[in-house]
Amino acid sequence: MTGTSDARIGMVLGTEDVTPTVFWFAVSAGASVQLDDLIVVETLKPDGRPVRFYGLVDSVRKRHEGVTFETDVEDVVAGILPASVSYAARVLVTRVDPENFIPPQPGDTVRHARGDDLKMALSADKMGQASFPGGLLADGQPLPLNFRFVNGESGGHINISGISGVATKTSYALFLLHSIFRSGVMDRVAQESGGRMAGSAGGRAIIFNVKGEDLLFLDQPNRKVADKEAEAGASKGFASDRYAMLGLPMTPFRDTQFLAPPRAGATGSAIVPHTDQRSEGITPFIFTLREFCANRLLQYVFSDAGSSLNLGFVIGNIEEKLFRLAGAQTDKGTGLKVDDWQVELSEVPPEDLEFGDLGGINLRTFDQLISYIEFKLLEDRDGEGDPKWVLKQAPGTLRAFTRRLRGVQKHLTPLIRGDLTEAEATRYRPNLLSGAQLSVVDIHNLSGPAQMFVVGVLLRQVFDHKEKYGRQDTVFVVLDELNKYAPRDDGSPIKDILLEIAERGRSLGIILIGAQQTASEVERRIVSNAAIRVVGRLDLAEAERPEYRFLPQSFRARAGILQPGTMLVSQPDVPNPVLVNYPFPAWATRGDEVDDLGRRDVVEVGEDWLH
Repeated sequence: MTGTSDARIGMVLGTEDVTPTVFWFAVSAGASVQLDDLIVVETLKPDGRPVRFYGLVDSVRKRHEGVTFETDVEDVVAGILPASVSYAARVLVTRVDPENFIPPQPGDTVRHARGDDLKMALSADKMGQASFPGGLLADGQPLPLNFRFVNGESGGHINISGISGVATKTSYALFLLHSIFRSGVMDRVAQESGGRMAGSAGGRAIIFNVKGEDLLFLDQPNRKVADKEAEAGASKGFASDRYAMLGLPMTPFRDTQFLAPPRAGATGSAIVPHTDQRSEGITPFIFTLREFCANRLLQYVFSDAGSSLNLGFVIGNIEEKLFRLAGAQTDKGTGLKVDDWQVELSEVPPEDLEFGDLGGINLRTFDQLISYIEFKLLEDRDGEGDPKWVLKQAPGTLRAFTRRLRGVQKHLTPLIRGDLTEAEATRYRPNLLSGAQLSVVDIHNLSGPAQMFVVGVLLRQVFDHKEKYGRQDTVFVVLDELNKYAPRDDGSPIKDILLEIAERGRSLGIILIGAQQTASEVERRIVSNAAIRVVGRLDLAEAERPEYRFLPQSFRARAGILQPGTMLVSQPDVPNPVLVNYPFPAWATRGDEVDDLGRRDVVEVGEDWLH
């Protein structure tokens, strides 16, 4: 027997069918076997050559042998009836080496897979330098994940499903980022690539914070982590904390930046981030009115653009007109100057219009831009509109377009401004790819339409940048609530971008770490393109949907009782999912978790301060 596996824990049963993919074994007296244990069995071919089977325990049972009726248990316990206890486990085979798919022989010895045998069971030997820890198995051994199925080389994208608040989807996504950035796997893979790929210094992560302000403290140490890890170690019998077992530092994220939308205010008012728990180190982000037109961002204002062919045509036409308007500007400002707006013909002229010294009107707000569009579509030429803008579209379609614009006006006005100086525009322009390694974009205070706009615009910018400069640097995008941004039944420009990222992003070095409560409500192609699938606690009805067929039936049943901090992970190298647990966050997830004392007690800090 090769490898470093333990002593015998059982023998392959002969009373149950033995196949190359599934078999049962009887657990030896004094041995302990639980769900998710990894085992190894060696059998011999008729010519004497060995074949090894590696597998995962997915079912364990005990029952009495020698009795017939269920009520006989009382007599057995009382010593009246003779009976013995049968302790057996079912194994799902994960690998056969060499690939001779003969069944094991009843009576073959079963052992726990350790050391080299564990690597074989989880195909870590195939991963080589691309292996990085994805959590801990039930017995405390790290689960290796293949980075080549994450970074786009052999596959890409990670998808996480689970009930909100219980499945801890975002927590696991952050743990994976921490493992990728701090395990050294990016540098090892980059070295093997001969310079074709960048190491950890070239990696970037963009996280959209959609719930509360939990992710605005990722650069701060968590004061609870030491106690939580000590509790976990005691309950699981680990000799050290889980970070040490995984070979990862117990530290918060480094090289971070935090972006948040500005608070609403009058034109020219101070620009401050719209956050409550933290203001220091938070940078407001703003899109200028000229950028809105020049970068063709109008489409991201409409989440239902695909619901009407005529509406989509109008959006495309107006977007083109605004693009040309921005290109015709001769100054370097952030607003727009128009010469063909007869304000006196507008039904409700906007307030605070600024007239140029040599004629024309300077547009400084999103409200003013909408009023100008309304004039060109509905009020110019005695109510017929400018023919070049209308393009023979029905008045009803044009009014539906302007109604939608007015509907999102109050939500987008703080985000789209034309009253900034060039220096302010540069300062508040979101810079996600040439700044910090980890960027958190807080959008939880924005309304639904504004969230859709920000996500769509920033993803488009990332995609366009990668199309222009290539895939050498890897960009990870963490986005929760995929069922909102990429619903299965409805279309939108944001969904189109996410589809492009899912289908072509890995070739450009854009990796989507997406999460949702229900994968059945997310566009199929986005979920199916994820090489690594992760499941936390699921609703049992949801677990029976076709999107979870990659889980064997026994795992689907268990998904309904998974506890926070426990996930089922499926990856291409291993044909069956594996249960893992992962450490308590070393970074603060809210303000009251921030460790202001640096893991020292109050007395020690006080003495340092006095001296």
